[in-house]
Amino acid sequence: MIKEYQTIREIAGPLILVTDVEGVKYEELVDIRLKNGELRHGKVLEVGEDFALVQIFEGTPGIGMHNATVRFTGRPQELGVSENMIGRIFDGMGRPIDDGPRIIAEEHRDINGLPINPYSRDYPAEFIQTGISAIDGLNTLVRGQKLPIFSGSGLPHNQLAAQIARQAKVLGSQERFAVVFAAMGITFEEAEFFMQDFRESGALDRAVMFINLANDPSIERISTPRMALTAAEYLAFEKDMHVLVIMTDMTNYADALREVSAARKEVPGRRGYPGYLYTDLSQLYERAGRLKGHKGSITQIPILTMPEDDITHPIPDLTGYITEGQIILSREMDNRGIAPPINVLPSLSRLKDKGIGEGKTRKDHAPTMNQLYAGVARGRDAAELATILGENALSDADKAFAEFSRQFDLRYVDQGFHTDRGIIETLDLGWELLKILPRNELNRIRDELVDEFMFREKEVE
Repeated sequence: MIKEYQTIREIAGPLILVTDVEGVKYEELVDIRLKNGELRHGKVLEVGEDFALVQIFEGTPGIGMHNATVRFTGRPQELGVSENMIGRIFDGMGRPIDDGPRIIAEEHRDINGLPINPYSRDYPAEFIQTGISAIDGLNTLVRGQKLPIFSGSGLPHNQLAAQIARQAKVLGSQERFAVVFAAMGITFEEAEFFMQDFRESGALDRAVMFINLANDPSIERISTPRMALTAAEYLAFEKDMHVLVIMTDMTNYADALREVSAARKEVPGRRGYPGYLYTDLSQLYERAGRLKGHKGSITQIPILTMPEDDITHPIPDLTGYITEGQIILSREMDNRGIAPPINVLPSLSRLKDKGIGEGKTRKDHAPTMNQLYAGVARGRDAAELATILGENALSDADKAFAEFSRQFDLRYVDQGFHTDRGIIETLDLGWELLKILPRNELNRIRDELVDEFMFREKEVE
């Protein structure tokens, strides 16, 4: 039996404390009816012997201790899922905002879900092509992986996210591919950019979008990624689709967690974030992967802006512990006009070796990747040395490496946000750049591969 209460005893920020309750469950949905007939919604954050702490999705302005009736529904927050969600745009609570019809759900799912059981996981293996050379060639994304993008305020991570959503595909696979896009705390202009880009490029035809605006209640931000991941799990493990989940901006999500934590008067952790930030983030990130016995998969690209470009900030720091690498955007490269401004040296994909090689990309992928890394690192060192001592102080080999590093940024990394490079084109471009270096410096590639690929065009002629 559903009970109603008029026993609100305290209101703090987005939270209300309801006393003299019984039979209330954690994460249970709550309806709050004001005397003027307005209906608001919330969920239970904490349950005591005779009290419940409830967070209000729409905020608490207008709610008084004696003008509202609280009704506990007995069910958790759910999302109605259907394959008809593809091509649709929803708000952070899963309500359509694209003027389309209401979704007729095939089933309703608890949005909290569960991380994938490690025993049930299948190891990530297949290569996902993003069409971006700095990712495909050097920091390869693998199906079932969690690969975040670390950005900074003002850097073009939104353009990069839209590019990945447009271009991503699984090569050599006949299974269907979908993108689930979750935006948290973005501005109206950013939301318009994403929706227009998805529509004009046709990416919306295979995408599900969840948009939470900056002026929406911050509490809604906590639900948005869970809505997106619930939709992704349904498409992946019920409809056997390869699903790429892009979530931006995880910093806004963590700030919403901090706001609720402060309202609950919890003891703060690093920089005011709750001590359970690691656990909360891991509950989201670990919903990615592949399941044994299922064709579908969930691959995640969380995007976060590092406050003051500080990679030791709690959000990127904890994210790096949970995920399998990171793509790092460089402010210095962005200032030079390089797009996307991916700094390949500190970037890392820990699973890249599982998705490349013969039968997946090409047999020369791994050795050329290693050689390109080594060449860029030595070239940047040589360029710094030339700045200090002058170019005449460099050896001929160092001059070649410095030129290689410069051309690498201009030709390999700087491809713009609308160029879709296939992996073969990316690998061939890498060989073109390696021609700048003396052959005896190509010490990370076997001679037979150099003969086969570097001089292949001459042999054809």
